[in-house]
Amino acid sequence: MEVPASSFPEETSFVIDDVSNIIKETIERIIGGNSYQHNKVNRWTADIVDHVLTELTKLGKPFKYIVQAVIMQKNGAGLHTASSCYWDNTTDGSCTVR
Repeated sequence: MEVPASSFPEETSFVIDDVSNIIKETIERIIGGNSYQHNKVNRWTADIVDHVLTELTKLGKPFKYIVQAVIMQKNGAGLHTASSCYWDNTTDGSCTVR
């Protein structure tokens, strides 16, 4: 007898803590305690996005992922971003790590 995936909500739910941990561990691994270095920013962002996507895929969840990374120097300038999504709040989610 086959059991529908919806019978296992933990397998189809977006768990922000799991995603946040993957992101934080990836940033620590790739950047660590390094100071801002303009010549390394492109490599860091590419590596972070690639590694986070790889780790999220390993979770085996039935999701499509969008990963965006922004690295900027702390120099007093502001950064404002905005996004808009249309989704199902019972299964979809978002995670931001600063």
